[in-house]
Amino acid sequence: MNDETFDLIYVDPPWRYSFSKSNSRKIENQYPTMALQEICSLPIPAKPNSVLLLWGTAPKVPEALSVMSAWGFEYKTCAVWDKQMIGMGYYFRGQHELLFVGTKGKPVIPAPNSRKSSVLSFRRGRHSAKPVEMYDIIDGMYPDYQKLEMFARNPEPRTNWSFWGNEV
Repeated sequence: MNDETFDLIYVDPPWRYSFSKSNSRKIENQYPTMALQEICSLPIPAKPNSVLLLWGTAPKVPEALSVMSAWGFEYKTCAVWDKQMIGMGYYFRGQHELLFVGTKGKPVIPAPNSRKSSVLSFRRGRHSAKPVEMYDIIDGMYPDYQKLEMFARNPEPRTNWSFWGNEV
């Protein structure tokens, strides 16, 4: 990353999971993961008044909140992505992910007509891919913000967006 700073950081960290019944189910078969401390230690190029949108699965709620705090953001709320397909899980079969919202300083609150339901229902795609519809939702909420997607996976160019990650 360079010295540029951003109004909004959108991130799906490469969470490391400590339990898998078989080697075939390990996340590392899909992409390299990072330890919690490695994620917490990343330099985050956020402006003093900025928004963080951070993806986390249900088992990673404590870690996601730790990352948010380590990066200097205060938790505000979250949304639920209903993937419309049942997935894996050891207690419940996961069908959702959480999108945590945190702020630093006093960023602009989205206009009332741009606020969406906290339940987002989009069909799941390939492993770990987030709904492409999120870009339009975020752009509608924060049209003039300079945005950075960290750990981006093969993104399409978009106005006011920068992308960082080993698959960009």
